[in-house]
Amino acid sequence: MILPRHLDWGPHYEYDLADDADVLLMYERVIREAQTPEDLHSHLDADVLRSHRRALFLPGPARAAWESRFPELASSQAAAA
Repeated sequence: MILPRHLDWGPHYEYDLADDADVLLMYERVIREAQTPEDLHSHLDADVLRSHRRALFLPGPARAAWESRFPELASSQAAAA
């Protein structure tokens, strides 16, 4: 998968969605760089996000915003800690 330039503005990169490392990298970039809800809806899958959320490296404010919007992510994260 190739992300639009406004989401992935670095060197050209094609994400292999069969590779967990690429999935994490792509999700981190989309979450950090999304400009509209449509960016999120177009490039993120709820089940994939739930299954990989603990491994995502996100800035504190971004993680807090996601967990406040989706409390089930915060509660399951706290239960796993």
